[in-house]
Amino acid sequence: MVKLLYKPLSLLFGVLGGVVAGALFKQLWKLVAGEEDTPDATDEDRRWREVLPAAALQGAIFALVKAVVHRGGAVGVRRVTGTWPG
Repeated sequence: MVKLLYKPLSLLFGVLGGVVAGALFKQLWKLVAGEEDTPDATDEDRRWREVLPAAALQGAIFALVKAVVHRGGAVGVRRVTGTWPG
């Protein structure tokens, strides 16, 4: 039963985590590169040496935020219900 209730919450937290990760990446990119716009893989004016590090940084941030959100959600569910949702 806990798994069934946890699933919609997990999806919601995942979406919110994605929003937070995107904002964090933009701020960190401004700090690191000194640019407002982040490189996109299809930007014709960007070089590989700009696109690849940006993609790696973005992936690392998204993975970290995802782990924090999902682990925190599971811990929260265990505190409330006494059962681990996974």
